[in-house]
Amino acid sequence: MASLKEIRKRIVSVKSTQKITRAMKMVAGARLNRAQLRITELRPYAVKTKQVLSEVTQQARQNLAEVNEEADAQALALDDDQHPLLDVRPERRVMLVVLTSDRGLCGGFNTSICKLAEKQWREREAKGQQVKLMVVGRKGRDYFTRRKAPIEYIPDVWNNLDWSTSRVLAKTVLGHFLRSDAPVDAIYFVYNEFKSAMTQDVVCEALLPVANPTEEEAANDEEHNVEFLFEPSKDGLLEQLVPMYVQISILRALFESMASELGARMTAMDAATNNAGDMIDRLTLKYNRARQAAITTELMEIIGGSEALKG
Repeated sequence: MASLKEIRKRIVSVKSTQKITRAMKMVAGARLNRAQLRITELRPYAVKTKQVLSEVTQQARQNLAEVNEEADAQALALDDDQHPLLDVRPERRVMLVVLTSDRGLCGGFNTSICKLAEKQWREREAKGQQVKLMVVGRKGRDYFTRRKAPIEYIPDVWNNLDWSTSRVLAKTVLGHFLRSDAPVDAIYFVYNEFKSAMTQDVVCEALLPVANPTEEEAANDEEHNVEFLFEPSKDGLLEQLVPMYVQISILRALFESMASELGARMTAMDAATNNAGDMIDRLTLKYNRARQAAITTELMEIIGGSEALKG
């Protein structure tokens, strides 16, 4: 049985740990409020940008469906596919952009992302696709380095998370898609989508090529069908709109991942604080029992000595 001194030292150690976890929970909670505000402000802008891009490309597709002459149809098809980021190619080379954190102590946040990314990597390679991973965050880098994965590590993203950081990352991502020699045919983001402080959903979301609108989005566009006059031309609009959409999508994913990390850390530190409290209660009970046993033993020795002297 542990001595009273050992139990006291253990209680002091757990109390110190509890102070640290409580402080980390409070810091994560304060940062989470700011992260949620950034997502709330960015989401409408990102959704509207996607809607505008969808309407511009959808209008060309509708015009294409209405054309009867084969020559005109081919001309419109070429016009619709003229922007390289709208070009859909067979997925022979694929890039997975994996967003993990630089630090731990956030529960299963990083593990769930890395496992989904590894699953995508293994399954796509089994299909004969060539897969490369672009990793943001030291935890993801360490995970995939141990597994000998083909990775490109992007450092110092979370230290300065702003519009300029998103622009640099977008430029890097677009460079792989638009390069002349061995370009990647598709780029997917693997990250945690923020729902609440308690809930984060791991998603694998297509980034490039720019996806066609879903049936629901197309139906909504038809309900609000409006004839647009492009100024400048549609080519000039797409030249600005498509890279902007990619950059905003990347920034939104970064914000979602940051908020998810803070929510996961706050939840993990709250659980650690509660566990430390339960451990302190158990150790205190154990200490009291050991102290009571020691006092009883001393009393028995005193009584036994007294009886021996009387005899």
